[in-house]
Amino acid sequence: MDIIFYHPSFNAEKWRQGLQQRLPQARLRLWQPGDNQPADYALVRMAPPEMLRGRGDLKAIFAIGAGVDDILGQLQKYPDMIDPAVPLFRLEDTGMGLQMQEYAVHTVLGWFRRFDDYRRQQQQACWKHLANYRREDFTIGILGAGVLGLSVAESLKAWGFPLRCWSRSPKQLDGIESFHGDDRLTAFLADTQVLINLLPNTPQTVGIINRSLLNRLKDGAFVMNLARGAHVVEDDLLAALNDNKIKGAALDVFVNEPLSADHPFWHHPGVTITPHNAAVTLPEEAMDYIAGAIQQLEAGQQPQGRVDLTRGY
Repeated sequence: MDIIFYHPSFNAEKWRQGLQQRLPQARLRLWQPGDNQPADYALVRMAPPEMLRGRGDLKAIFAIGAGVDDILGQLQKYPDMIDPAVPLFRLEDTGMGLQMQEYAVHTVLGWFRRFDDYRRQQQQACWKHLANYRREDFTIGILGAGVLGLSVAESLKAWGFPLRCWSRSPKQLDGIESFHGDDRLTAFLADTQVLINLLPNTPQTVGIINRSLLNRLKDGAFVMNLARGAHVVEDDLLAALNDNKIKGAALDVFVNEPLSADHPFWHHPGVTITPHNAAVTLPEEAMDYIAGAIQQLEAGQQPQGRVDLTRGY
């Protein structure tokens, strides 16, 4: 079994050794330009088109990440980059769910307990008790009901907040009010106090968090973006923050990364910024999944995480 690997920033040798330990029968090589030798599997992130083009012999391609927008973007430019018969898999969780839970719970509780307001009061040397939010009115709405969206929702259940999610197709979820389809988006937004975005990045979801959507949230709502920067129209979010329609935003991802030093988000009092690290790929967990998935494929089984290229996730 031959495996080719490409990632622009990961420690490739660590991955080579780790996968070799998990798949002793495999011959794993780090792909270099000009390498057209046969391969059974490809592990990629931001792969050059020539790495995958013409490789109809591949049994599967594994995207080293939860999203596959880098591959889909390349496919728009180079439609022949991937043989349609070759299945593409992504990392559905592999430790990212727990990281997303930590980020979401920390941020939601901070907003609920008004720690953002108390930090601003501290800067003004102001000692003042503020009225608490009512838990039953602090509805949390999650855009996206995939593996990570549901993981975040489950972590928030213990805190007693009303929970709802919105997805493309119907979901039956214990303890979570479910909305689906464009015609139910307005109803989903109407009473939402905290909007958490965990949608996949597809042509249909680009720019979904725009002026129209923000205006349908409760006044003084909060926005948390843990998915992709392309989901947010940044000028619209800034306008909503400046108009006090949106009280605060926690942003981990941006249209252009790294965020430029002169971007107004940096100094806006209502914005908290993290550098696209709400959930990072954990090598050991990722290698466990990939090795297990390859073993399943070799046994004629179907692993979790296959991407539908027509939907983009």
